[in-house]
Amino acid sequence: MDATVPDEAYQEQILPHVSRTFALTIPQLPAGLRVGVANAYLLCRIADTIEDQTGTSEAARLGLLRRFVSVLGGHEEAAQLVRDILPRLAEGTQPAERELILNMGRVVRLTGALEPRQRAPIERCVQVMCEGMHEFQRVASVQGLARMKDLDDYCYYVAGVVGEMLTRLFCAYSPAIDQRRAQLETLSVSFAQGLQLTNILKDVWEDRERGACWLPRETFARHGVDLGTAQAERQPAGFAAGMSELVAVAHARLRDALSYTLLIPRSEGGIRRFCLWAIGLALLTLRRIERTPGFTSGTQVKISHAAVGLTTMLSNVSVRNDWLLRRLFAMAATGLPLARLGPANVPSQLPVAAEFPQGFAPAQQHDPRREGRAGR
Repeated sequence: MDATVPDEAYQEQILPHVSRTFALTIPQLPAGLRVGVANAYLLCRIADTIEDQTGTSEAARLGLLRRFVSVLGGHEEAAQLVRDILPRLAEGTQPAERELILNMGRVVRLTGALEPRQRAPIERCVQVMCEGMHEFQRVASVQGLARMKDLDDYCYYVAGVVGEMLTRLFCAYSPAIDQRRAQLETLSVSFAQGLQLTNILKDVWEDRERGACWLPRETFARHGVDLGTAQAERQPAGFAAGMSELVAVAHARLRDALSYTLLIPRSEGGIRRFCLWAIGLALLTLRRIERTPGFTSGTQVKISHAAVGLTTMLSNVSVRNDWLLRRLFAMAATGLPLARLGPANVPSQLPVAAEFPQGFAPAQQHDPRREGRAGR
């Protein structure tokens, strides 16, 4: 893209090339939030690309991630990190991802131009994500994760921290939202984990092709399934039952997401639409997953463009009517299993970034208000 384009315009141009979903939802946000949220997404996407697409050792990838955090904090120049990353990118790296790495300096420069009350939660999100995401990617295999708690923790590091960040950005933007901060924070991790778990279920076979499985062995073992030997074309008896258990968990998390959204004042229609569109699309995807046992590809459970259009239209019409939004959710969720869960929690101990530059360690290592796990 044209290097003379202002940084903010560059963000708007690159976003549709790296995420069709966020390119759809972020413009719904009020002007005071759009730039910060788009910037946060692009930073997370850069971190994903470093972790997933740099063909180097685990230690080297972690080093690159920590250097990226250092660049974000103003402790290293982006240009040198970009020069070190580009030769390491895998041949199959998407052109848009490669371009985003190339323009890292522009994205980080825009972060630095944000107000401190926006910049702080974004930097904290990227720090925690880089450490936690790498820890799980380091041990990824087709054997799956051991426990539901591990799946909880994985979803937290790749999505839950984003839910926390968005809540802090919303609260910084609106005094009326900030008055409900405690309730929103209680539900923020559930919201993001519901979306992430839906994606994990949809992409289960594509992930296995890449050598990773994020499903919990303990869940599938109850149904006599060995995840290590499961194949898309020859799914073992009991696999669909295990998937249905996780659909029930995701459904519960999306109910929390609706409760979260209804805490946003009715006057903030843009923020509500941002949330509602994501919830609606995830809920319809869960319904496709539940109604298509034995699916072998995410494309088989992908919702249609017509369904996307209907979801956004109904959300827009009902955005300020809480009763109608609850009814629409209930109708869309008809027939889905539902787990009985409390709100999701953060891991009891976040990773300590021992090698971060002095004064730039993760801002929050432990939140005593969130001790204990609800289970998923």
